[in-house]
Amino acid sequence: MKDLTKLFNPKSVAVIGGSAQKGKVGYIVVDNMKTCGFEGKIYPVNTKLEGTDNEIQGLPAYKTVKDIPDEVDLAIVSIPSKFVNPTLIECGEKGVKNVVILTAGFKEIGGEGVKLEEEMVSIAHKYDINILGPNSIGNIDAHTPLNSSFCQMMPSTGNIAFVSQSGAMMVAIMDWSVTSGIGFSKVVSLGNKADMTEIDVIENLADDDETAVILCYLEGISEGDRFLKVMKEVSKKKPIVILKSGSSQAGAQAVSSHTGSLAGNDFAFDAAFENCGVIRAHTMKELFDFGLAFSKVPLPTGKNVAVITNAGGGGVVTADSIEDLGLELVQFDEETTQKLKKAIPDEGSANNPIDVLGDAPPERYQKTLEIVLENDEVDSLIIMSCPTASNQPIPITEEILKAQEKFHKPILVVNMGGPTYVEANKILRANHIPTFVFPEAAVNVVKALERYATIKEDTNKSCLDEITDVNKANAEKILTEAKNKGREALLGSEAYQIATEYGISAAPIVLTTTKEEAGIEAEKMGYPVVLKIASDKILHKTDIGGVQVNIESKQEAEDTFEKIMASAKKAHPDIVPDGIEVQKMMPHGHEVLIGMVRDDQFGPIIGFGMGGIYVNLIEDVCFKLGSGITNETIEDQINNTKISKLLKGYRGDAPSDMDIVKNTIKRITKLTLDLPEINELDINPIFVYEEGASALDIKMTLKK
Repeated sequence: MKDLTKLFNPKSVAVIGGSAQKGKVGYIVVDNMKTCGFEGKIYPVNTKLEGTDNEIQGLPAYKTVKDIPDEVDLAIVSIPSKFVNPTLIECGEKGVKNVVILTAGFKEIGGEGVKLEEEMVSIAHKYDINILGPNSIGNIDAHTPLNSSFCQMMPSTGNIAFVSQSGAMMVAIMDWSVTSGIGFSKVVSLGNKADMTEIDVIENLADDDETAVILCYLEGISEGDRFLKVMKEVSKKKPIVILKSGSSQAGAQAVSSHTGSLAGNDFAFDAAFENCGVIRAHTMKELFDFGLAFSKVPLPTGKNVAVITNAGGGGVVTADSIEDLGLELVQFDEETTQKLKKAIPDEGSANNPIDVLGDAPPERYQKTLEIVLENDEVDSLIIMSCPTASNQPIPITEEILKAQEKFHKPILVVNMGGPTYVEANKILRANHIPTFVFPEAAVNVVKALERYATIKEDTNKSCLDEITDVNKANAEKILTEAKNKGREALLGSEAYQIATEYGISAAPIVLTTTKEEAGIEAEKMGYPVVLKIASDKILHKTDIGGVQVNIESKQEAEDTFEKIMASAKKAHPDIVPDGIEVQKMMPHGHEVLIGMVRDDQFGPIIGFGMGGIYVNLIEDVCFKLGSGITNETIEDQINNTKISKLLKGYRGDAPSDMDIVKNTIKRITKLTLDLPEINELDINPIFVYEEGASALDIKMTLKK
């Protein structure tokens, strides 16, 4: 792990490119360092100093960093790009171990900029320097205090760390935070991430006592495997919320299978974030809604939410949102219901959402709050208020604060209005109670809090160690032979062999090269059988008459062999098929799909859902990251599909073999982790029966 202590808490800072000319970045950085309250030494450095001119902005200045008589903990570089690397060498010779490079003009411009950045990294490694940037806005530690950036202002002190790959986003957030009342512990602009990445920064923030929650705006993820490992460790200590822009590389490329076409652009990041305990935000508002809540609100102990409202319509909207996000509305016991009925007029409602009516005075809120929060079934509370003529925001706020102090449960307030609630909202936020204008945002935050509480307590381990009866060596041999033949995909018979080496139940299939072989193999299997053209070059086999079903005799098998070969030759005269595959026809069952798309950063992403001919129409599929998959993850994956209801028995139907479904997902996951040469895998359909299952059409494409 990189030691970034002196990046955030240095005793001495050199500003290389420091300037006395207002408007220049070097002037702004020196001025920020002077005015932020930094108690260490500041050394402006400028090669253009002449004669006795040895001061910049009233500080002793030097021509090079090596001229500074004292040790330098941190150097901030703002000079033309062509001078950066020679200056970095001087920093290395001086013994500077942390450098923030604000200068742009490196890999983001391509060409020569790429070479300069590569050289920069080599210099950093040679001298063991931590580099933030280049093309960074800088970094801020509000507690040190330190402002090595060229932002216009210093943010307020708080316990939120913000890590941004976009400098413009960082500047905008700093400006917005002044009016929003948000305080920060540390703010970091990553820039090009030539050396220091989001992983390094987050890893250090994990043990930072001044940081309660880590927020990130990222355009790309560095080192997928390391990212997953570090995020899993850090998320056990404190919440990480990431707003990831852009789309997954694998998602954009994966189009050759059902699984790939169903995955969408961002599926890999969703699966990876879920796997390693990262909370994903989809908008900047969500990012900071979540951040504020995590920085102030205690975590809930479960999914049960109570709602107190003075407006029935708002209560209904809130209840809908709670159900949509998988939370639960508390169903009160009879004792609690009776207490609420005594506290609320008959025109109101003692059922959850609890309607205290538009004329509710502070005393009615006080009684209702007491009854609801003392109930052990209530894990979180949302209080919603509309500005009726009799509403008293400040006195009601005071009752909410008293309840918060007494019960220490998550409380969120939705004040649906504008000027009426300005003062009340300020008081609530100052006392660690988040406020919202609309209920959906509040429910979204409760869901994030509940999810993180689950993440923090999760001790489940990968279930793949349970799978030991596989023959990886045989499977690798089959793959090697296929690759040596120049294939881009396995034949069905080869894919079947690999599946069986991993204990996956599948319909037997063999390759034949003559009609006589087809007849013999059909006899061995027992009728009925299916005959399929065998070629990795013919993708749409059914369209050319390349698949024939319900073959009932040896003679029919031989005749069908010739018929299929003739159809294939007519449709693709330039392709020589490998032969015809004969496959046992299996009894029909519930059709499911299990597939895999390999992401360049995170590895296998496993898809499960409804199979059959309507797979792309219905799009009933759930994706999970293969690495570290657990029994609980697989259970959740299955339950997040509509086909799961059919599998469990629907309208009197007998339930299907759910154990074999879970076991098959495990085995396919292990197969794809063991065999990285497989780029995509698609099994559709798998027939699932009351007992057992059978994979029919197994497709495996290879890495190019």
